[in-house]
Amino acid sequence: MFFAAWTPKGLYTRALIIIIAPILILQSILALVFLDRHWQVVTSRLSVATAQEIAMLVSAYDWAKDKGPDAGGRLAEMARDQLNLSVRFVPGEELPIARSKPFFALLDRHMSEEIRYRIHRPYWIDTVGSSAHIEIRVKLDGAVMHVLAPRAQLMPSNTHIFLVWMVASSTILLIVAILFLRNQIRPIQSLADAADRFGRGRPAPSDFKVRGAREVRLAAQAFLEMRDRIERHVEQRTIMLAGVSHDLRTVLTRFRLQLAMMPGAHIESLKRDVDEMQEMLEDYMAFAKGASGEQVQRVNVRQVVEEAAAGAQGKTFKLEVRQDPLMVSLRRNAFKRAIVNLVSNASRYSGTISIRALRSRGWLTVTVEDDGPGIPADKREEVFRPFHSLNKARNQNVKATGLGLAITRDIIRGHGGEITLGNSVLGGLKAVIRIPLQPAAD
Repeated sequence: MFFAAWTPKGLYTRALIIIIAPILILQSILALVFLDRHWQVVTSRLSVATAQEIAMLVSAYDWAKDKGPDAGGRLAEMARDQLNLSVRFVPGEELPIARSKPFFALLDRHMSEEIRYRIHRPYWIDTVGSSAHIEIRVKLDGAVMHVLAPRAQLMPSNTHIFLVWMVASSTILLIVAILFLRNQIRPIQSLADAADRFGRGRPAPSDFKVRGAREVRLAAQAFLEMRDRIERHVEQRTIMLAGVSHDLRTVLTRFRLQLAMMPGAHIESLKRDVDEMQEMLEDYMAFAKGASGEQVQRVNVRQVVEEAAAGAQGKTFKLEVRQDPLMVSLRRNAFKRAIVNLVSNASRYSGTISIRALRSRGWLTVTVEDDGPGIPADKREEVFRPFHSLNKARNQNVKATGLGLAITRDIIRGHGGEITLGNSVLGGLKAVIRIPLQPAAD
């Protein structure tokens, strides 16, 4: 659970890690084992050679010390020319106090073991530091021999070649993996974009086609078949609803004509019943039809909201639209009906209605507030269910089909958005509509 928050969420990144991580771990282990073994063997052999040279110098000094005062100088000259060592003899000197050794002093350990094994004399060694040389001092009879040996002569100098090769191969592998995965992920991203646009009622991208790996092709083909089936179903339902709506409206029209020709005191009440049946029929048909059949177009949000609020007569109406003109790609009639439903509900139960619309961070937000009695928090989800009515103050003496908010939510979700209810600063209900916008279209 702790690592889940830090792991990447994208398929591209995860696939890249699955490919690269094992190879890098394997290379790291091999490099560690190889370098450790390489350093152990090479450093040990170089230490043996240098210790043998120092032992030879000690033996030569012991043999030549009685040959004359210039024996030390002759040995130092020979060491410089033949052994690449800087040697000098200091009479009467004592060895310095031994320093503490670092834990990972590989050179110090090997060199000390070889000097102790081959010379059998007191010595002092300094292999720590950034100097290009290491210093070795050996206690002789009446003098101390100072030896400066090049550090490169005692340690492997070709390690960087292996490191460069390892980094270069890993970089090439990473580039190849990125190029390969990018081509494999692109069809998946295209399929996700086409599915998202279809869910919002937008046409699929013009360049969308079945491509990629076999599994991705199967998924894309299944999506296209599903899209065709849904479009056929929506088309058939639209045709059926259009026929039902036409037939029912025809019957209602005949009712009105017959009522207009009939005398009597109860005619007005019958006309009101017919009008109510007409409104109920329109609500039912709107709920069943949804936003199908209407194309997305560029819409001036202020204009749509003003038209939707025109029916709120006798109410205090406030409208605030930022970024005016606020042009957004929507289904104009469906979006207008959603706002009309919210304004109609607010006008039934309140005297003041406030609407705000703004575009921010790729979202269109429309807020409708009123000063009515509001809706209890535990009932706000229930009012979105079709044919649901509250038995509280908000719907007393009000005739309604119970489809207004259900139609509104269906329209907003058809745009890929959501509607939520909350408490208004005016004291009543606040309805917030949030619709994501497509940058390419908007």
